[in-house]
Amino acid sequence: MATQGRLAGKNAIITGGAGGIGLETAILFAREGANILLADISEPALAKAVAKVKEVVPTVKRVETIRCDVSKEADVQAMVESQDSWGGMDVIFNNAGIMHAEDDDAVSTPEKIWDLTQSINVKGVWFGCKHAVLSLRRNKKTKGSIINTASFVAVMGAATPQLAYTASKGAVLAMTRELAIVHAREGFRFNSLCPGPLNTPLLQDWLGDDQPKRFRREVHFPSGRFGEAVEQAHAVVFLASDESSFVNGTDFLVDGGLSKAYVTPEGPATVGPKNNAL
Repeated sequence: MATQGRLAGKNAIITGGAGGIGLETAILFAREGANILLADISEPALAKAVAKVKEVVPTVKRVETIRCDVSKEADVQAMVESQDSWGGMDVIFNNAGIMHAEDDDAVSTPEKIWDLTQSINVKGVWFGCKHAVLSLRRNKKTKGSIINTASFVAVMGAATPQLAYTASKGAVLAMTRELAIVHAREGFRFNSLCPGPLNTPLLQDWLGDDQPKRFRREVHFPSGRFGEAVEQAHAVVFLASDESSFVNGTDFLVDGGLSKAYVTPEGPATVGPKNNAL
């Protein structure tokens, strides 16, 4: 895939950038000509991620890393302000988040897990948005794109509870919508990415050979398959680019139609795109 230049000259920050959607987005951003700052809590994972970006896109203009715990405002502030020397950020993808194994229903979820989840998934996004606005103003930018990772679970219920996670992603949707309206006249756009379930090693290991558990999930996909991280990354590129200049305050569902399905089609499943980046 050749560089198209849709993000040429833009300075972009990606949190949770060491793997999954974040890394796939970094690779596509690099192909589109962006200068990229990858942030994550694991420095070894960041080093591997940068090596992967450079391997897949040897023409990448600039890709650097910074360790950041998004639940700590000082870390987020330092991350965003580090791009002032680049001319200031133009795009931030607030993608870092967790879904803890002990996250359950209202009765069983421990308070410490609830607080941890909200601290990373909600406060972390708030800090990213806050310091993005301050950066855009400080660097006298007339436009900027802030993209926050929410989830399809924020718009529909599930009988396999993950209450702290679901509540946190609902908060991201509400926060993003409000910020989109508050800052619209400044030219700053805020949009939420709402991924459906993705085909990741973590998910496949968890499902294993448990066919009933797998069927309970796969049956809801109109396409008959899980999504791929790279499919989410393509959506992020669109939201980051000027092609989406009139897209603001959206809950961008990239879930294969799952959230709109009542009865799914009969017949064979669709074969998904190959993940050519990882």
